[in-house]
Amino acid sequence: MSIRSICLGFIVLACWGHSLFAEDNVPPAGFRALFNGKDLAGWHGVDTKDPRKTAAMSPEERSDAKAKSLLDINKHWSVQNGELVNDGFGLYLTTDADFGDYELFVSYKTVPKADSGIYLKGTPQVQIWDYTDEEKFKIGSDKGSGGLWNNSEGRPGKNPLVKADRPFGEWNTFRIRQIGAKTTVYLNGKLVVDHATLENYFDRKIPLIARGPIQLQTHGGEIRWKNIFVREIPASEANSVLTNDGFTALFDGTSLNGWAGALENYEVDDGAIRCKTGKGGVLHTRDEYGDFVVRLEFKLPPVGNNGLAIRYPGEGDTAYVGMCELQVLDDGAPQYAKLDPRQAHGSAYGMAPAARGYLRPTGEWNFQEVTVVGSTIKVELNGNLILDTDLSQVKEYMANSPHPGKDRTQGYFGFAGHSDPVSFRNVRIKELSTLK
Repeated sequence: MSIRSICLGFIVLACWGHSLFAEDNVPPAGFRALFNGKDLAGWHGVDTKDPRKTAAMSPEERSDAKAKSLLDINKHWSVQNGELVNDGFGLYLTTDADFGDYELFVSYKTVPKADSGIYLKGTPQVQIWDYTDEEKFKIGSDKGSGGLWNNSEGRPGKNPLVKADRPFGEWNTFRIRQIGAKTTVYLNGKLVVDHATLENYFDRKIPLIARGPIQLQTHGGEIRWKNIFVREIPASEANSVLTNDGFTALFDGTSLNGWAGALENYEVDDGAIRCKTGKGGVLHTRDEYGDFVVRLEFKLPPVGNNGLAIRYPGEGDTAYVGMCELQVLDDGAPQYAKLDPRQAHGSAYGMAPAARGYLRPTGEWNFQEVTVVGSTIKVELNGNLILDTDLSQVKEYMANSPHPGKDRTQGYFGFAGHSDPVSFRNVRIKELSTLK
């Protein structure tokens, strides 16, 4: 079991029996209740709907849609003795609030033949169903609840690791951690999904949205819910969860030992490598790498600009003579609103665009993972896959400027400064092949 799985980033509670919570609908320390045990305050109704369509609505349109949805919600949802009850029909109960990185507790009790789930960031879903229903064994019901059932066939997380459902008539409890698109699910204390990527059901080519609602999906039979608690996870904790072992540190936290290139243009400040204001150039490793995974944290000042040098030859502009420069950029700044998509943060500069909208606010630490294998590059930002490209297939370049280094098979890793005080820390690498 990975370090991630051993409750890293979770608040550990004493047991998973019926006394998990001291009192129904009263949240444990650090959490807040999404259901107050009395009414449907804080919720409205939505069906399976692309959250981007909701985001495109005007405030007035959203307000009208919520008001109309409550007519349906009040027909099919009720509160009975501190329990949310759905009759198996109608819209899905949806939080008014949106959430980014969070830990969620949900208790439920359902009936035979019922089929339900929990939408995370408005996206289906953590599956709940009748694990005894032989008619659905062919689509996985015999494996139990808790899997990311709408993930593509064969993708991690689609099916639960173990069957953890309790018998009908008993309460079940989920503990779910959502960081970016990375989902970890415990059902009744058993790990059923281990840090798997929840696919964007509405467009599998792009990442999950950065923030979205939690939804309780119900159809096919009565289901009851209680103890719905959420804790928003701060960036520092999220970054720790996204970190894993098996990597070699490239930065000792106190000096630039092991680095070469533009040494005079960088400094170490408070445990981080920082480009000096008004300076630039490439600070790079002394060793070369072929295929590798690198993990690091970075912090941008407003309008900040830097880059990651990939397979850099040791001199020249890495964006062109190296395999590429992966942009490190405050692309949410107004000055960058009309950027060519191939200049956005995480993009292979001038060649392949990354998805935008997943940076944390300037001044906060972001976590990034880059995987380089052959001619392919993947970039994950704060748990979201924002770039997955094969540079050998790139035929068109920004401003028609060629990139003669894009087919390089080895080189240095480094930081391509552009005069701004961008900081990097916890820089670690894992070689997937060793070049001598």
